[in-house]
Amino acid sequence: MYAEILVQYGSKSLDKTFTYKIPDSLIDKVKIGMKVSIPFGRQNINGFVTNIKSSSDLNDLKEITGIINENFVLNKELMELGHFIKSKTLCSLITAYQTMLPSSLKVNKSKEDYTLYDVYVKLTDNNVLIDDYIKSHSRAHSQLEIIESLKNKTILKKEYNSSTIKKLIDEGIILEEKHARTRINPEKKNKKEVILNEEQKKASTEIKSHLNEYITYLLYGVTGSGKTEVYMDVCDEVIKNDKKVIMLVPEITLTHQMIQRFYDRFGDDVAIIHSSLSDGEKYDETMKIINNKVHVVVGTRSAIFSPVENLGLVIIDEEHSQTYKQDNNPRYHALDIAKWRCEYNKCPLILGSATPSLESFARASKGVYKLLELNHRNGNSVLPNVSIIDMREEYKKGNSIISTELGIKIDECLRNKEQVMLFINRRGYSTVVNCSSCGYTYKCPHCDITLTYHKTNNKLVCHYCGYTTFKSDICPECKENAIRNFGLGTEQVESFIKDAFPSARVIRMDIDTTSKKGSTDSIIKGIENHDYDIVIGTQMISKGLDFPNVTLVGVINADESLNIPDFRSGENTFSLISQVSGRAGRGEKQGSVILQTYNPDNETLKYVKTNDYYGNYFNEMKIRKLLKYPPYYFITSVKIKSKNYELLKNEVNKIASFIRNGIEETSICLGPTTCPVFKINNVFRFQIIIKYKFDKHLEKTLKDLDEEYALNKDIQLEIDVDPIRI
Repeated sequence: MYAEILVQYGSKSLDKTFTYKIPDSLIDKVKIGMKVSIPFGRQNINGFVTNIKSSSDLNDLKEITGIINENFVLNKELMELGHFIKSKTLCSLITAYQTMLPSSLKVNKSKEDYTLYDVYVKLTDNNVLIDDYIKSHSRAHSQLEIIESLKNKTILKKEYNSSTIKKLIDEGIILEEKHARTRINPEKKNKKEVILNEEQKKASTEIKSHLNEYITYLLYGVTGSGKTEVYMDVCDEVIKNDKKVIMLVPEITLTHQMIQRFYDRFGDDVAIIHSSLSDGEKYDETMKIINNKVHVVVGTRSAIFSPVENLGLVIIDEEHSQTYKQDNNPRYHALDIAKWRCEYNKCPLILGSATPSLESFARASKGVYKLLELNHRNGNSVLPNVSIIDMREEYKKGNSIISTELGIKIDECLRNKEQVMLFINRRGYSTVVNCSSCGYTYKCPHCDITLTYHKTNNKLVCHYCGYTTFKSDICPECKENAIRNFGLGTEQVESFIKDAFPSARVIRMDIDTTSKKGSTDSIIKGIENHDYDIVIGTQMISKGLDFPNVTLVGVINADESLNIPDFRSGENTFSLISQVSGRAGRGEKQGSVILQTYNPDNETLKYVKTNDYYGNYFNEMKIRKLLKYPPYYFITSVKIKSKNYELLKNEVNKIASFIRNGIEETSICLGPTTCPVFKINNVFRFQIIIKYKFDKHLEKTLKDLDEEYALNKDIQLEIDVDPIRI
């Protein structure tokens, strides 16, 4: 028997299978989808079995040397999915499979077993041996006490003195037993009786009546309308049919509350998958799924690859979120993978959001998706009142961070023992540091970007490549003591709030404060328990979180994201601010939202104020149609990168000509132009944008281009089909 094997290297030159002989000792063990070790050149590496055949035309074939993990086999569905990812993203096949696997099971990892064991001890069944030992060791009181305590019991070995019990083990009086245990053990069910309102019932009934069909539902519900209860009600029905559910959330910050709600409802029938788990935790959760011990998987983007059998439902919560698109190779979108898996399994896909992406809502409007609406908040809560503050007038009063009205509202909330959220989508203390004497600006030496000042450690940091340097008040150019900070970040807002409201308990929630394992959950629990009065954060606080005592949300620099040079900036701003506004007033008390802006007449902000999703949708669609952007046109981005600027400058024009000659006349090729950030980590970057409605030649043109530069060490191509940002 012979096996066709993909080697562990992702190089395009090795994107093919190699044939190996299966030794007699492994013929009954080797399976398609299994990870094996093989000789390759002068070394032994890992590979992935893609096919098994009875004969081969090749001679002198090397043999497979071993199986890495007999417990893990990628199933037929995921094997086929790998080919879809390769075709969609132009990556190598092994890269597609690597993407599906948790870090502990990657093809290039050789550790076989991450199982965690507890060691228990018990008495041998040989009563004669025990009696003889007791008679001959009457003075060994410690050992005799252990023997007495173990009668008819099995006890953890660590409960006893290690040297004392070792003697009994050596004598054969006590036997050891290893019991596998999982690292994550959910709390017991605390199932609450939930009564759906009429809107929720209607949505749930519709989905439950089509559980054996591939239909994509767009569940459009205002913030706080109870979309999660609809999800769980449908999950109940899927589980009753002994089928499985994959539930995606966009941020790790959301998994704590969402997972707890699913644990409360489904107990230990839930596995979790996200990047903050350790290798061992990921292994445990994946093995729960493989061994059919759970019906529900909750996680972030990568959870869409969970190796569930008999999939009955996929849910993508906050479907508009850009985090569902992977930034590096392979540049897949979780939505595309979800559609493929739901079609393969003939089951429904639910996309939920209070601010659906324009593409999704357009498809729902055309009947490609089925639209379900929840237009009212669940229970007695109502949508918050939204006010827009003109910071141009506030600046004249000397208020550059917090307006007079927001300050009064914060003070009022603190007196009423209510909580406040302040949102600013910039981390650090200030975004620009320069010299007021000569104009020198601190920039990253490796990237075309200014350094961000982090006051907590007095460092200037590049948020692209990670370069850091200490900040000095003396200008390195003119040597004057004239260094000044400009632009707001979460640190500066935190510092200001602590000075302005000294009695308030303040917490900052951004990447810098949540980087340690468990820190996110700790902060969220602290907010839930009202250990904090004011929460200051970036977009990680903007969606999905539910804190009933938060009655005020303040948005600092509400128009900042409108200035990003991207065709989605208006859509993203509406979504971001609407979502963060939705954190206010989710309990019994009325909520308030204050948007601080230097552009109070902006159309997008007016739609946020009135919570008019439809108004913003139609406004954005007019612009998209005029400028030929999605959903009216598809787009593909081709980034060309090199450390050699002169070489790159000449090459990009050749590439642009190749694309123009290879696509249809109705398609549009824009560029080459420099990327918004021209240099990152000493690599220069140009970009070409292709717009098209239908182009039968485009896929071949991109594949040919990709193959042409696959082995070029000086020029790198980055092809992104349906990019989120350009």
